[in-house]
Amino acid sequence: MRSTVNSPDAPTAIGPYSQAVSHAGLLWCSGQLGLDPATGQLADGGAPAEAEQALRNLDAVCREAGTALNRALRCTVYLTDLEQFAAVNEVYATWFEEPFPARACVQVAALPRGAVVEIDAVVEI
Repeated sequence: MRSTVNSPDAPTAIGPYSQAVSHAGLLWCSGQLGLDPATGQLADGGAPAEAEQALRNLDAVCREAGTALNRALRCTVYLTDLEQFAAVNEVYATWFEEPFPARACVQVAALPRGAVVEIDAVVEI
């Protein structure tokens, strides 16, 4: 049986989707932008600041489901500019320790709200 998860401590979905879906011991988290949940505005400071806020948002969704982001099995990082890879990777590394989750990082043409970073995750509950 699947159930949806929505945290008041993360931005509300900006489309017809849930922040996450829980099923069979896994939490499938939708992509999070670096939006401040209180203001709805992107974090100031470019890609590193947006990455930090996106990870905070993902962690809030995980906590609502009774888990935490550091239990992630896989993440995907979407960047509008791969030149920001190292800066975002530096922030990302502060959230995880070995054994690290699997990960993909891709450059995309654009992201909603003019964001430069989006991150999604599959997390063990």
